[in-house]
Amino acid sequence: MKTIQHAFSGFAISALLACATIPAIAAPTVATTGGATVVKLAPSFLGALAQLQVTPGAIGPGKIYSRDNEVFASFPITTGGIDLGAVKAEVDHSGGLSLTAGATTVQLTSFIIDLTGDVAPVLTGLVTVNGDLVGRLPLFDLNLGNSVIKPTEHRVSVTNVAVTLNNAAAGALNKVFKINVLSNAVVIGTAAVRARLEDDEARDD
Repeated sequence: MKTIQHAFSGFAISALLACATIPAIAAPTVATTGGATVVKLAPSFLGALAQLQVTPGAIGPGKIYSRDNEVFASFPITTGGIDLGAVKAEVDHSGGLSLTAGATTVQLTSFIIDLTGDVAPVLTGLVTVNGDLVGRLPLFDLNLGNSVIKPTEHRVSVTNVAVTLNNAAAGALNKVFKINVLSNAVVIGTAAVRARLEDDEARDD
């Protein structure tokens, strides 16, 4: 399996402003210092994996867990930066996902949400197949059309982000698992990104 890219990547400012009202924030760019991205996995996606006999797993410190009959995947935010004034961001994560079928295991790690304006919103990651590094690829497309953005002095949350399989990732997985059923029409789930921001005192040190 090949290339996975950055994941909070650029969407139009006008589209964002249509989705949410963003209060003015003085600092142009603020570092992210923690938080997490949580994806509520779609039952159709989990059902498709079961039909294909592909078993998903979490790579720590990422987690997969169930709550109220729903399945979630959670990944800690490590570093990055957010500029709400220019509507740009890049947010890095630790942990990842594994997909195993028979003797083949694909590991997806080091997720990056990239909102820099260069490409459509996408989450990228490092892809490893049976221990061999393939590289960084675009994994999941992010649709922020119905998202809700709530910034405060020390946190930014972006909820109701639709997550679908990226076409490049679908092709790579089809090749690795010797199938032909995956495409960018596969709905992964709905994501919520909650990033903790570096405060003013920390930046002055």
